[in-house]
Amino acid sequence: MTFLIVRFVILLLISWCTMTIVHESGHLVGGWLTGGTLEDYSLAPWSLPYSRFEPDPHPLVTLWAGPLVGVLVPLLLAIIVRRPAIWFISHFCTLANGVYLALAWLTGDHHLDTPRLMEKGASPFWIALFCTVTISFGYVGFRKACVLLLTKTVQNHR
Repeated sequence: MTFLIVRFVILLLISWCTMTIVHESGHLVGGWLTGGTLEDYSLAPWSLPYSRFEPDPHPLVTLWAGPLVGVLVPLLLAIIVRRPAIWFISHFCTLANGVYLALAWLTGDHHLDTPRLMEKGASPFWIALFCTVTISFGYVGFRKACVLLLTKTVQNHR
């Protein structure tokens, strides 16, 4: 039972680090691809990762790249690798990116992505659609991944 808890906690920590680093890397790639000049950044998963481009000629691309890359890269990796632990991480990233945008919307904190997206002209419809799809699919997938992981681990240690 202890092994099960330790493995689950380690996977959650890996999932959190993956989500924050891949999400913020998406912003970095989006900013660089659209000609932004990187002013400052941090990828540290134990604090709020951030990147700041000045100038940022296409801020909507830079801002949307974070959650889109944050969902798509782990999903593509899970499709290629096809291991339960990678699916666990991928579903966590999908759920976490949707929940992050939804909570950022509710808090209205202008340092977070959703208020910045809206300030730059993103449609609330697309933000709500992204949140709805990622939270729905992320929750279902993450729940299944948790059940599969916990069930196999318990069966393997009997």
